[in-house]
Amino acid sequence: MNKPKVCVLLAAGINRDYDAVYAFEKAGADVERVHINTLASRRKTLKEYQILMLPGGFSFGDDIASGKVLANKLKYKVLDQVLEFISDGKLVFGVCNGFQIMAKLGLLPGFDGNYKNRLATLTFNDSGKFEDRWVYLKINSDSNCIFTKGINDLLYVPVCHGEGKFVVKDEGVLDKVCSNQQVVVEYVDAEGDFAGYPFNPNGSVQNIAGICDETGRIFGMMPHPEDFIRMTHHPRWTRKDISGDGSGLKLFKNAVEYARENFLLA
Repeated sequence: MNKPKVCVLLAAGINRDYDAVYAFEKAGADVERVHINTLASRRKTLKEYQILMLPGGFSFGDDIASGKVLANKLKYKVLDQVLEFISDGKLVFGVCNGFQIMAKLGLLPGFDGNYKNRLATLTFNDSGKFEDRWVYLKINSDSNCIFTKGINDLLYVPVCHGEGKFVVKDEGVLDKVCSNQQVVVEYVDAEGDFAGYPFNPNGSVQNIAGICDETGRIFGMMPHPEDFIRMTHHPRWTRKDISGDGSGLKLFKNAVEYARENFLLA
């Protein structure tokens, strides 16, 4: 069976690229790490891939603001490729710095197919410090997000960021994100109830941890599902009865399955 091809975007400061590669390979994809300059020079183009992954890290040292420099490089160097990629019905996944980039570029929330309008961002945590811990996430079962399809249990995955607070331009944007069921994952406590700090590690409005566009194909989230792929990634795997794959793997399998069914049909 042919494998969907994934482009994991590289730039200075990105440090979760190999985590993303491992997750997608374990999910059954063929994965390449591709530098932003390679796409900008057209030595490779996004036409070659079915999934674009914007991994975590600190692109360009989070200079100016988290993800801002790389968002601008995408905007002025390869935006035509990105918009064509989206119009072809392909998938884009951004985690942590990737989510920050997507918001600052305007890919999310992407109302009415407009992926160039910046209406949301990720800013400094309310705690005023870097937050590094595991969190519980509730999945919005009414969302049409491709990546979380069929996931009914709470996700337990790590966060690792200093600028993870999701905010929107105004209440109208928040109302539309919610009414469109574009909120995909939300911070909760171990019982699945909404709670404040430290369960919501950054103070995100309405505990929002990740959103998608209206099609469900463009998805960004702050927590790191690629860091819970094997049971041994769990911080208490030696003390708890944990077996099988980590809960984060399902997101990558969903993406690979969607790409295979819609673009390969091998």
